[in-house]
Amino acid sequence: MSSDTVPSVPAPPALLPSLDDALAFVREHAGDARLSTGEAVIDHAQGTASIMQTLNVDPPAVLAAALFNVPPHLDDPEKAIAARFGDEVAKLVFDVRKLLRLGTVSLRVTQNAPEDARDAQSARRAQVESLRKMLLAFAQDIRVVLIRLASRLQSLRYYAAAKITPAPEIAHETLEIYAPLANRLGIWQLKWELEDLAFRFEEPQTYKRIAKLLDEKRVEREAYVTQAIERLRQELAAANIDAEVSGRPKHIYSIWRKMRGKDLDFSRLYDVRAFRVIVPDIKDCYTVLGIVHNLWQPVPKEFDDYISRPKPNGYRSLHTVVIGDDGRAFEVQIRTQEMHQFAEYGVAAHWRYKEAGARGYGGQVSATGRYDEKIAWLRQLLAWKDDVSDSEQPWEQLRHATLDDDQIYVLTPQARVIALPRGATPVDFAYHLHSELGHRCRGARVDGAMVPLNTPLQNGQTIEIVAVKEGGPSRDWLNPQLGYLHSPRARQKVRAWFNAIESQENIANGRAMVEKTLQREGRTSVNLDQLAAKLGFRTPDDLFAVVGKEEFSLRNVEQALHDAPAPEPEEQAPEQLAKRASGASVAHGASTGVLVVGVDALLTQLARCCRPAPPDDICGFVTRGKGMSIHRADCPTFLRMAERAPERVLQTTWSADVLGGRGQSVYPVDVMIEATDRQGLLRDISEVFAREKMNVIGVKTQSRRNAAYMQFTVEVSNSAQVQRACALLGEVTGVVRASRKG
Repeated sequence: MSSDTVPSVPAPPALLPSLDDALAFVREHAGDARLSTGEAVIDHAQGTASIMQTLNVDPPAVLAAALFNVPPHLDDPEKAIAARFGDEVAKLVFDVRKLLRLGTVSLRVTQNAPEDARDAQSARRAQVESLRKMLLAFAQDIRVVLIRLASRLQSLRYYAAAKITPAPEIAHETLEIYAPLANRLGIWQLKWELEDLAFRFEEPQTYKRIAKLLDEKRVEREAYVTQAIERLRQELAAANIDAEVSGRPKHIYSIWRKMRGKDLDFSRLYDVRAFRVIVPDIKDCYTVLGIVHNLWQPVPKEFDDYISRPKPNGYRSLHTVVIGDDGRAFEVQIRTQEMHQFAEYGVAAHWRYKEAGARGYGGQVSATGRYDEKIAWLRQLLAWKDDVSDSEQPWEQLRHATLDDDQIYVLTPQARVIALPRGATPVDFAYHLHSELGHRCRGARVDGAMVPLNTPLQNGQTIEIVAVKEGGPSRDWLNPQLGYLHSPRARQKVRAWFNAIESQENIANGRAMVEKTLQREGRTSVNLDQLAAKLGFRTPDDLFAVVGKEEFSLRNVEQALHDAPAPEPEEQAPEQLAKRASGASVAHGASTGVLVVGVDALLTQLARCCRPAPPDDICGFVTRGKGMSIHRADCPTFLRMAERAPERVLQTTWSADVLGGRGQSVYPVDVMIEATDRQGLLRDISEVFAREKMNVIGVKTQSRRNAAYMQFTVEVSNSAQVQRACALLGEVTGVVRASRKG
C-alpha cells in the first residue's frame, strides 16, 4: 500500500490542565495577596472552583472560576492565561472580570438619586432590574454568570466563617440581584444559600431568632417527620412505587418571608415540617399525591400543581399541605428525578442530566415576560445539547447562546446602568442622560478609549462623554447615512434644537426688516406691541417671525403706520407656471357672477388673499380706485378691513346662474399641500389635478428638512371640486395634508 493511500489519523484533542495546575498558577502569581473582602486570593479561587464543580459545568468554566481573580500585575494577564490554559479559559476570565465592574456603587447611586422617597424606590427597582438583565445580556455565555454567582457565594461563606460583617451593600446586592438571578436560572442550590447568608448579615437578630426557634423544636420535629416518612414508605411499597422519601431542608430566609408575607406566627408555618418524595415519572407523582391525601387530611387552599402549570423559571413539582396525626400541618413535595435535578441546578442541570427523549421542556416552560421567555428559550437550547452528534461539542452551541434583545445595557462612569436601543451610539447615550449634554457632545471614551461618535455601543461598556461648555449639535447627526443617531428620542431633540435656532434667526431677520421700515417712515418710537396687535398678532415676535419668513408683506406694516386700511396682499409670482390660465377665468376679465345688493354695474374683482369660489359665503369691500373686492366671509384680511371701515362693506352674493351651475366662468383657488419629499411627488400630484380636469395656473414649492410645502393655484367652477381634489390628494403616497388655503 502506497503512503498516499494510508488513512490519516486525527490528532487527539489537547488535554486541558487540571484544577491543581490552575491553583498552582494562582499561588505563583498571587502569593499571599488578599481580596478587598480580606479573603486570600488562593482560598477564594479554590472555593469558587469547588462550587462550580458541584454544578458539574465543563472543565474550562472550573478553571476560569479559579483564575479570574489573579492579580493583574502581569503585563498581559489574558495572554499569559491563554498561553497556559487556552483561549477559551482566557475568554471566560476576561468576561468575568467585565462583570466585576457591576459593583455595589450601582445600588448606592440609586439610593441617593431622587429626593422623593417614592421616586427613589421606583428608580432603585428599575436599576436593580436593569442590573439583573445586564448580567445575562452582555455575558458571552451563561458560564460567566454562573462563575459570578459562585464567587459571590464563596465571599459570603468567607464572611460567615470569619465572623466578619460585610458592608450593607453586599447583602442588599445579593438579595436584590444575585439570588433572584439564580432563581430565574432555576439554580436552587445557589439561591437558597445566597439568601440565607445574605439575610444573616442584613437582619442578624431576626436570623438568630428563627434559627433558635428551629433548633428548639428540632428533635421533636425530626422525630415526627421520621415517623411520617416511614409510614409513607410502607404505603408506597404496598403500591409497588419506587420512591425516594426524605426530609426537606429548612431555609431561614424563606421562613422569614412567609412569616412576614402571610403575617403568620412561626408555629403556624407549614413548611417547617416537610418532606420530599422523588419518583421515576409524572404519573407516579399523581399516584403518590392520592396516597398522601388518603393518609392525611389535605388543606384544600394549600395545593399547588406546578407540573401542569410550571413556574415562569421552569420549576415543576406538586406541593400539598396535610394535617398530621397530632393536628398540626406539614408540607409534602412530590416530583420526578428530572424535576428534582432541575430544581437543584436549573440551567446547570442540563449539563449533566439528559432530558426524557423528545419531551424535554418543549412547550412546558410558561414564561410570562419577554425577558423570562429568553431565559426559557436559553434553557431549551441547553436541553437540546444531547441531540447533537458526538463529534460536535455541545458547548459550541452554548457559547453562542447569548440573549438577543432589542436593547443594550451600558454603564456611566459612576456605574449606573443605562438601557438604549440596540445600535445606539455615544450621541444617543449623551441625549439619554440630558439634552444639553447631547447638544454639547464632541467626543466619547468607551472603556477608556476615544472612539468616533457614530460607533455602535455594545453591552457592558462604560461610556464617558467629552463635552464643550457651549455649543450645539451638528447637522450631520441627522443624516441617517452617517449613523450618528439611532434613537428616535435623540433625533427629535436634535431637530427641535435646529427648529429653535431657525425660529430665532427668522425673528432676528424680521425684527431688522421691521425696524428698517420704521426708520424709513420716521416712526422709530412706535409701540411694537400695539403695532403687532393692530396687524392681528399676539406679540411682536410673532410678527417678526412671519416677516422674517417672508410670509407677511412690509406694505401691511407701512399701511398700519399711516392708520389706513391695509392693502390687500398681492400674490407673489410663482416659482414655475404649469400652464397658462384659461380664457374663461374671472382673473382675466370675465364676469365674476357676483351680484351687489343695491348697486348696478359696479366693477368687481375676486380677492387674491382668499380666492372665493361659488358657493362660498362672500362679502364685498369697496376699494379706492379698483372698484369692489370680493372676499370669502371668513377671510382674515377682510375681517380686519371691515373692522376699521365698516361703511365700505357691501352685501354680495353669487348670481343664480353661477349657483345653478349654468355659468361658464372658472375661479382660481389655492390648494396647500404638505408632504414628505420624494422623487416623483410633483408628478403624482399633477396627475390628480389632470384626472379632475382642473387647470393648474401656478405652483410654488419649498423643501425643508425632507418635507415639501407646495401651493397650487387651480381653476375650478365651484368649491366642491376643491374638496374632492383634496380628498384624492390625501391618498397620494407621502402627502401628509392637503387643503384649500384658508
